[in-house]
Amino acid sequence: QRQLVESGGGSVQAGGSLRLSCAGSVYTDSTYCLGWFRQTPGKERERVATIHSEGTTVYADSVKGRFIISQDHIKNTVYLQMNSLKPEDTAMYYCAARRFFCHMQPTEYSYWGQGTQVTVSS
Repeated sequence: QRQLVESGGGSVQAGGSLRLSCAGSVYTDSTYCLGWFRQTPGKERERVATIHSEGTTVYADSVKGRFIISQDHIKNTVYLQMNSLKPEDTAMYYCAARRFFCHMQPTEYSYWGQGTQVTVSS
């Protein structure tokens, strides 16, 4: 059964760091994209960062220079290192996967984790 499982969320003060992990193997027969998205109540889910299986990364402007997405092919895990956190980073964070190419729209992703909450206090 294909599934993604996130971990690593929590509460931190502004300026602090957290590392999110997402474990799972959903595509073994093609290239794929793994992404981190976030959502706050009343707002649409937005892309934070994506990484293609061949290594290309893309970041939302709001997190560039602060967040780093990476993947470990052996452990089938994608990470999101979040540094210099701000209160506006507070959200539920989800990882997702889709076949072949990365896309910025969350509706284009086929597999999702259950989410992990990140709360940043000022």
